Amino acid sequence: MKITSARLYALLPLLVALPATLVLAADAKTNWTKMCARCHSPDGSGKAPAGKKLGVKDYTTADGQSFTDEEALAAILDGTKNAAGKETMPGYKDKMSEDEAEDLVVFVRSLEKK
Repeated sequence: MKITSARLYALLPLLVALPATLVLAADAKTNWTKMCARCHSPDGSGKAPAGKKLGVKDYTTADGQSFTDEEALAAILDGTKNAAGKETMPGYKDKMSEDEAEDLVVFVRSLEKK
C-alpha cells in the first residue's frame, strides 16, 4: 500500500492523539505524594501543619479509617466541604482517573498501623 499525502493527512488526527493515550497513570504512592501528603502527611498521620489546621483524620489509626471506600473515592474525585460549605479539600477528577483514585483509596487503607 502506497501512503499518499492524502492518506497521511487523514491519519494525522490519530497520530496526534496517540501519545495522549499512551500516557501511563501515576501509581497511588506518587499521587499521594503529589496531591495528598502536604495536608495528610507522608505517613498519613495528618500531622503536617496544613493538616493540623484543617483537622484532617489520622489514617494510621482505625478511628481515622472510619469511612467507606465509596466515601473516600467521592472525596478524592469531588473534594470535601465543611458544614458551612467552604471547600476543605479540592477534588482531583481533573487530575487523575477513577482507576487512579480507586488505587489511592487502597493506598490510604494501607496506611493504618495494625
